Amino acid sequence: MRHFFRLRFPKVERILLVESGSRHLIENLLPTLGEYWPEVPIDLVTCYAGKPAGLDSSHAYRVSGYAGRAGRKRLYGELGAQGYAVMGIICSGEPIMTKWKWALAARVPAKVFVLNENGDFFWLDRSQLGTMCRFVLFRAGLSGAQAAPTLLRLLLFPFTVLYLLLYAAAVHTRRALRKEFHP
Repeated sequence: MRHFFRLRFPKVERILLVESGSRHLIENLLPTLGEYWPEVPIDLVTCYAGKPAGLDSSHAYRVSGYAGRAGRKRLYGELGAQGYAVMGIICSGEPIMTKWKWALAARVPAKVFVLNENGDFFWLDRSQLGTMCRFVLFRAGLSGAQAAPTLLRLLLFPFTVLYLLLYAAAVHTRRALRKEFHP
């Protein structure tokens, strides 16, 4: 996320895609990237076997080959040495490679774009703060018709925990008193 505070766009010589969602999302994105940056090599970080359709000549980094702290450090080093100017991550609401994508976004010195399940994407920079806020609110269930039930659950949560604690205390106290009077 090196370019979060900069609005200037870097010269794109290599692109890195983090396949942290369904395979069809990357396959739908590839023609669009080809229109923006023809002849630019696209590499992939994935947890899936094989490569997506339309991504034949690229290099694929499989996260299963980089297990443990030393493996992650080696992957960060390899990706940092490649000189990626642009990196794309999928945020589709699927729990696929969640920790990997955000760790890579923080460690790879590239301008990051976020792709959603509709095929829309936005740049992860300060000019898109409104878009990012709407995206996070939508993912958290705090937009549209989902907002009222989610906020109600958040407000009722402390009272639910308090009720459960009081109930458990009453049951254990009653059990202790029974043992004392009825040995």
